This record gives sequence, structure tokens and C-alpha cells, in this order.
Amino acid sequence: MRILAASDIHGDLKAAESLAKKAKKERVDLVILAGDLSIFGNGLEGLLKPFSDLKKKVAIIPGNHDSEADMFMLKKRYSDILYDLHSYAFKVGGVGFFGCGLANIGPNELSENQIKKRIQNSFRYISDAKKKVMVVHVPPYKTKLDVIGKDMNVGSTAVREMIEKLKPEKCICGHIHETFSLEDKLGGTTVINAGPKGKIIEI
Repeated sequence: MRILAASDIHGDLKAAESLAKKAKKERVDLVILAGDLSIFGNGLEGLLKPFSDLKKKVAIIPGNHDSEADMFMLKKRYSDILYDLHSYAFKVGGVGFFGCGLANIGPNELSENQIKKRIQNSFRYISDAKKKVMVVHVPPYKTKLDVIGKDMNVGSTAVREMIEKLKPEKCICGHIHETFSLEDKLGGTTVINAGPKGKIIEI
């Protein structure tokens, strides 16, 4: 399966158009947008239209800049192409996708315990899948992907715990602009900060 994963578009329509062109060129099966689609709700108008025009399936979660209401609005408008991964799950072929959006800091904040419970609830729907992909906004704590400033780790302890317990093949995240496009390993899980330019992932 071929995935185009991106995050932190922040309402940039040109970035969305570029990702849609990449999705077409690379013949991906699924586009994943791992949060911060908007700037506090601004910039969502028309943002998913380039994918809709191509009839590309898109999975989304909210970031700390997005509200759950924003995601509900997008689901209604783009119901023909959209998967909601915020505490939900779905399967494509033998691959199960699960996750939780928002973040452990910011205006749309979840506690670490809330993040953990939502990931657990999402996972149970795809626990029998041959391969699994976790999609979150905030990266796991104490990895290459959650470092800002001088060795300051700001990731989620719950995300890390769930990766170590549930052992997905991939974990896609965003949030930390300083580590866009970087990857790290937690056990057998490859963790990827997708960033706005997007990354092609094979699974």
C-alpha cells in the first residue's frame, strides 16, 4: 500500500494543491493529513477540494490549531472521500489505521490520559489487522521528532506508551516544525514527522 502523509498545512491552499499533484503522480492509495490543517479554524475553505477533484481518499485528524467542530464540518462537506481518524479507525485491505488528534498542549488540548484512552479505543476496532498504522498529531516523547530548542523534549508520553504497547508498523505525526520530515524508531515502529511537503510511505 502506498500512502502520502503530510501535516501542518495551516490553511495553505497551494500546499494542498501541491500535495494533491504529488498524490496523483505517485499513484498513492491514501492521503493522510496528520493535523493542523488550519490556523485556529481559518483557511479550511476549499483546502480538501484538490483531493476531492482527484477522488483521492483522505484520512484526517485535528491538530492543536483545529477543533473537533472543524473536522465535523469537513466530514460533512467531503463525505465521499474523507476518513475521520480522531478516536476512530478503518481498514484498507489488510492495513488498519487508528489514532487520535489534538495535542497535549495548546488551545485544543487533551490530557495524556485522554490521548491514551482515545488511542486504545481506536485501536480495538482494527486490532486484528495484519499491519497497523497509528496517526497522531503530537510526536512521541523523547525521540528525534519532539526536540525543540536545546534538547527540550515536548512530545506525548501517552503516544510513546501506546507505540511501545501496540507496536504499529508506522506512526505518522507532525506538530513540531523544527523536525519536519525526520524519522525515528521506537522498537519495530518507524515514527515519521510528515510535515507540509509530505512523505511517501510504503506499507
